[in-house]
Amino acid sequence: MIENVKDISDLVGLSRLKGRAFEIKAIHPADLETYVVQGWEFYKKLTKTIQVKRNKQHSLLLEDRVWNMFFKMGFSQLSGQGGGQLIINPKEKNSPKSQIDIVAIDREVAIAIECKSSADYRKRIQFQEELGKFSQIKDPFIKAIRNNFSHDGVKKQPVFIMFLSKAIVNENDKERAKQSNVILFDDVDLTYYENLVNHLGPAAKYQILSDMLPGKEIPGLSIKIPAIKSKMGGNNCYTFSISPEFLLKIAYVSHRSKGKASDINTYQRMLTKSRLNKIREYLSEDGIFPTNIILNIEKNRLNFQRIKQEGDQDDEINAGILGWLDIKAAYKSAWIIDGQHRLYAYSGHPKSHKSKLLVMAFEGLKPSKQAELFIDINAKQKSVKQSLLQELFAELHWDSDKLSDRVSAIISKSIQDLNNDPSSILFNRIQTTDGVKDNVRCITLKSLFDQIEKKGFFIAKERGGNVLEYGPLWAGNNNSTLKRATFILNVWLSEVANHNTVWWNLGSAPGGGLSMNDGVAAIFSVLRNLFELLEKKGLKLVSCSDQELADIIKPYSVALGQFLAGLTEGQRKSFRDLRGIQGLTYRTMQCQVGMRSIMPEFNPDGLDEWQNLQKQQTNKNAKEIIDQMEVNLQNNIIDELKLNIGTEDEIWWYEGIPQTIRTKVSSRMEEDKNKRGGKEYYFDLLDYKKIIHDNWEIFEKKFGYGKGGKDKRTEWLDFINEGRRIVAHASSGKTVSLDHYQRLQTLHQWLGIQINEVEEEVIATDE
Repeated sequence: MIENVKDISDLVGLSRLKGRAFEIKAIHPADLETYVVQGWEFYKKLTKTIQVKRNKQHSLLLEDRVWNMFFKMGFSQLSGQGGGQLIINPKEKNSPKSQIDIVAIDREVAIAIECKSSADYRKRIQFQEELGKFSQIKDPFIKAIRNNFSHDGVKKQPVFIMFLSKAIVNENDKERAKQSNVILFDDVDLTYYENLVNHLGPAAKYQILSDMLPGKEIPGLSIKIPAIKSKMGGNNCYTFSISPEFLLKIAYVSHRSKGKASDINTYQRMLTKSRLNKIREYLSEDGIFPTNIILNIEKNRLNFQRIKQEGDQDDEINAGILGWLDIKAAYKSAWIIDGQHRLYAYSGHPKSHKSKLLVMAFEGLKPSKQAELFIDINAKQKSVKQSLLQELFAELHWDSDKLSDRVSAIISKSIQDLNNDPSSILFNRIQTTDGVKDNVRCITLKSLFDQIEKKGFFIAKERGGNVLEYGPLWAGNNNSTLKRATFILNVWLSEVANHNTVWWNLGSAPGGGLSMNDGVAAIFSVLRNLFELLEKKGLKLVSCSDQELADIIKPYSVALGQFLAGLTEGQRKSFRDLRGIQGLTYRTMQCQVGMRSIMPEFNPDGLDEWQNLQKQQTNKNAKEIIDQMEVNLQNNIIDELKLNIGTEDEIWWYEGIPQTIRTKVSSRMEEDKNKRGGKEYYFDLLDYKKIIHDNWEIFEKKFGYGKGGKDKRTEWLDFINEGRRIVAHASSGKTVSLDHYQRLQTLHQWLGIQINEVEEEVIATDE
């Protein structure tokens, strides 16, 4: 026996309470301060009392969300406040009771639901114990349902579900749940079903029943209808009309937003509520749909009986054969390829039982063919985004005969699994076609796809399209390779991210840049280089188990994480600012140099050559910057002196240039016989600093950098001169450091801005 299970009509008030994210309590006004200390806040004043509220605890919030979802789906009976009370042995007077968080009963099913949550994402180490305890109620629950809830003559299918929120469950525990016939749903599933019921209303019930009881026949719902059988693209298909009410119960749409890691066959976008509402209005105005709903129905659900035809029998199959089509109704037996909005607009609509929809139903299409057909249909209506095609690559090519296509399908699915798995470091960070881009969800599937599909991950060597040697992530077949790739990629990224938690969590926000397209692409690029290095050292990585491979690469990912953690704020900005192919190359090599400083044994081919070349290039670029800055200083200082002091009798020279510098410059001119063509061409870089000091009232605004006195604000010229000495003596072997070069760039940009802004200001004043 199960106590505290009520008809849904008696639970309307409770649904309002459970639909809130906060709980409310009426108290005496004098007790307000006590409740505030406990986390409550004032909500509303009543006649003699006041109401206070506080956000629900995560455990209560989860239970209420799940309960309210089943309420909106229209299950005929639900447990009341406090859950269902299962009497273990009804024949005993003082029989023990077991509390069930939620009991949901409908005509065909009886569901026992346990809800477990955490405040933050963490491993559910006690899950095995919780699963065992939940499994103990199965037999008493089944007996109670059979004895007390089968008055309508329909045998109810018992279902046992655990809803887990922010709980990370390992593969072994998932397998235990499967063996115990306990269905696990997570946060992604719950959000999906909540959105679905808000869009569809009661019809969402058949979607969740399809996920819980795929293939289970629905009692009393089989149907026999007239249909025309024909062939299209070599596949059997049937054309008929049918009531939306019937089709809603057997139809299934596998939405990509659902995110089930085990579900390969997902190609539909989530329903659009505004579009559904417009179609419902159209139906209410006696609108009709002249176009077909496109379905795929499982082969074992159809039986076609041909009736007598007239005409050429040889051409019957092309022209169409008339007959009777038996449909054995079962959950998840009719997959919608096109027309989900037209069908689900009938959910809860008064015309759903008497209207008719035109249907073209294919028989037993493979998921890849369904996805291909979906693309073909929608591409004719509007352009299909490249991002959507990449997301659908797994569905389109999962069972392809071409290995490279199957590898691409595995990569596509692996990336999506990393985005959907709460234990993944990329959880909810990859921007999907249906998702909204923000500071966290800022990594595109394409950017990851482009890196992981490169040679060295799955295929090491091939010739003429034939694989000579598989890469480290290959595991023999699609599913094993998917599991291995997802695991290894997550291990590699996690170690890097865990050493840079703050930087990683910023995403694309100011100060971020690591967990963005270019940052993650570089991290995967380094992994590819590591695989090549380890293979050249004689390690056969493809022969390693998943865990063995993870253990081999982990020290290197730790080293990469430590290097990145040591970057200064300026270096992080430079890391982010690099763009394009050259930027990726530079970022990757920079990471390799940093890793080698921590692990000298990490020495990939080409790293020394790149580092030497980079030093030469940095010196060359630094010299160009310094030369340009020196020319700018020369021109502007002389021009300013002439403008502010005058040119008559070269007064600017005598009044603006300190005597020590005049003497030095004159001596240089004499020795050089004035080959440069003027006094201004014989100044040293530090001469400009002295000139600026002696004419501070003229040059402060233009050449004063930062804050402080003139000595402090002209220190940048000493820094420029230090760089000039390094690049002027190539034989010394010294190179400008990356930090030094980056500061040179900053000063160069600043000087250009200062010169332009001050000159524009002077022009405006003159006008």
